[in-house]
Amino acid sequence: MTSTYFITGIGTDVGKTVVSAIVTEALQADYFKPVQAGDLDYSDTHKVKALVANSKSRFFKNAYALKTPMSPHAAAEIDNVEIRLENIKRPETDNNLVIEGAGGLLVPLNAKDCIVDLIEKTDKIILVSRHYLGSINHTLLSVEVLKSRGFSNIGLIFSGDEYPSTEQIILEKTQLPFIGRISEEASFSKDVVLKYAEKLKLNLEKL
Repeated sequence: MTSTYFITGIGTDVGKTVVSAIVTEALQADYFKPVQAGDLDYSDTHKVKALVANSKSRFFKNAYALKTPMSPHAAAEIDNVEIRLENIKRPETDNNLVIEGAGGLLVPLNAKDCIVDLIEKTDKIILVSRHYLGSINHTLLSVEVLKSRGFSNIGLIFSGDEYPSTEQIILEKTQLPFIGRISEEASFSKDVVLKYAEKLKLNLEKL
């Protein structure tokens, strides 16, 4: 039985793309980023593909590829397009699928919809949290948003340097499963991603 893993974060630049590569590698899953804003010559899809070593994973085209690195709703306006949920169709696959969001859960796609509206009830949701001043609040708020929408299949991955007191209070307050930690690395290569993929695989499959 295959599953869809939706990778989201507590904000921008918290490590979602690296986590997406690790999950894709661990499950030899397919990868899809519905909305890419900016960096089209070296997009998140390019980055994940460059970090995944297995030959099974497929990498699907963005539903929207926007030129400007800013909130999708604003980037779309600059490109004279409107993001519509009905135009964001999940690719058909017989494999596990990893979907990477953009920014945090309440990043606007248009005047009505946000990233969280792309998540389906059957998805396994991975929330990426990275320590900074305010990250506890942002993590707890993100979990509240998910739970208020009826999502319960949520796991946490921490990225960056370890801050035990931060992580402990987040895990205590949310009661979410801890999938693993992605430490600060000098660089991420296929070998580094594979190391983490092997470490996290069992916890991902149990989510």
